[in-house]
Amino acid sequence: MGILTFENVSQSFGTGLHATHVLKNIDLEVQEGEFLVLLGFSGTGKTTLINLMAGLEHPTKGTVTFKGAPITEPSPERGVVFQSYSLMPWLTVNGNVRLAVDTVFPGLSKAEKANKVAHYVNMVGLSHAATRRPAELSGGMRQRVNVARALAMNPEVLLLDEPLSALDALTRANLADEIERIWEADKKTCVLITNDVDEAIILADRIIALNPDGTLGQAFNVTIPRPRDRMAMNTNATFKQLRANVTKYLMDVGVAAKVEGNRLLPEVTPIHGVPAAVKEAQKNLIDDRFLDFSQLHKIYPTPKGPLTVVEDFDLKIDRGEFISLIGHSGCGKSTVLTMAAGLNEISKGAIKLDGRHVEGADPERAVVFQSPNLFPWLSARENCAIGVDKVYPRASQAERQDVVEYYLERVGLADAMDKPTSEMSNGMQQRVGIARAFALSPKLLLLDEPFGMLDSLTRWELQEVLMEVWSRTKVTAICVTHDVDEAILLSDRVVMMTNGPQATIGKITKVDLPRPRTRKALLEHPDYYAYRQEVLDFLEEYEHGAKPKSQPKPQALAAE
Repeated sequence: MGILTFENVSQSFGTGLHATHVLKNIDLEVQEGEFLVLLGFSGTGKTTLINLMAGLEHPTKGTVTFKGAPITEPSPERGVVFQSYSLMPWLTVNGNVRLAVDTVFPGLSKAEKANKVAHYVNMVGLSHAATRRPAELSGGMRQRVNVARALAMNPEVLLLDEPLSALDALTRANLADEIERIWEADKKTCVLITNDVDEAIILADRIIALNPDGTLGQAFNVTIPRPRDRMAMNTNATFKQLRANVTKYLMDVGVAAKVEGNRLLPEVTPIHGVPAAVKEAQKNLIDDRFLDFSQLHKIYPTPKGPLTVVEDFDLKIDRGEFISLIGHSGCGKSTVLTMAAGLNEISKGAIKLDGRHVEGADPERAVVFQSPNLFPWLSARENCAIGVDKVYPRASQAERQDVVEYYLERVGLADAMDKPTSEMSNGMQQRVGIARAFALSPKLLLLDEPFGMLDSLTRWELQEVLMEVWSRTKVTAICVTHDVDEAILLSDRVVMMTNGPQATIGKITKVDLPRPRTRKALLEHPDYYAYRQEVLDFLEEYEHGAKPKSQPKPQALAAE
């Protein structure tokens, strides 16, 4: 029998017609010393499952037991680390960890308690910050305090509810490594909830998917020997196969759930063909070097003198190309994008689009930001129509409506055009943002981490939506991202930037993979991981803010 068991557990909130069923008929055994990862997406009941293990909630039906006894309340034997930090802001790092030690070991002497606190603070690599308060710490450091505090209770089971999701990619990877090291050293039982497939495979002995309907999905055993190096995984055949299998399963159940729900919707007649007003707007454009960044610089004045954030950014893009900009935080990716949008003044050099200098914002350059920036009191249709009415002044009202409905339908909002955007999920709002950008029929589409705030499945879906709509319009596009897979999936070329300040182009990789692309198909393509390795190698060289002495200068900056 496992250390933690669920027997026919269901959990619902509310009663009667108003009941919300979150978990259904869960049977689960967590073995002692196991590192189990529960992989699922928003709304699948992951947090409810952890709360039942922690004793913070009680099942509507069935039993949850710990070492054979029913779980009735929280206990130090089961330490929990949540997504949010929940630290005492007036206490130092030591003080926050000391709270746990005082609770669980009240009989220890002051010196013994201090030694215990120091041990766990050191274990998560925060000895140098022991006297700082939470406000003086980065997000990653605050989450390390949370981990230290949970460990200080010396739990038999460590329960981790998406503890890494709010962190940047590098901090996330580092903290995941810390958690694995601690788990191996103490051989604790660990249950981690995440929506990141790579993170699950790196850490888990066993992965169990959670289905959208609240049932347990397929289980995947991870047989890759430890330690599992992230870079080495890229060439590991078992990793690649497992990654493809898990991704395929999650996409299939995610899409199936959405299709099933759509059966209740009224029938909507699709609009076929690109609207005439869009075709008219796309005539008479130059093709070669359609977008030309020439010796672009961005310099900010500071009290210590001018600071060059971006220098000598030189890039030629042909009409219809899709380019991704990737690099570590602070490398000037978004700075380049906002200069191309005309939202940020060019300090030196030039940007030319379709033969004309970029000066100020203009609807010919549409931007999709991480946050969709919609008017919340307006419907999806009204949000899209604002720009369309301005861009097609000579078109009839019917033609303008045709453009709006065409793109809202393309992004999967045919049934929600008249819904106020304030009532929409983040994913639906971002769909409106994408539709609005395409509806402007821009010469240039600029995407600034457009899926950065979304969970993995929603991100995957919207990437495919974006590719589908882009394949119809072939609008020239630049996407800023920190996600290597996203860059390769979307792009004709991946442009890698060196670290800032004085960031510039370090390397360009041409992605010669067949279009139209889908995530499932690419994961099985023999060249996919070679492209991934190129980008990962570059990012590793510049990791931790490094500036390699021999910064590479790409040879062919013009589109081939």
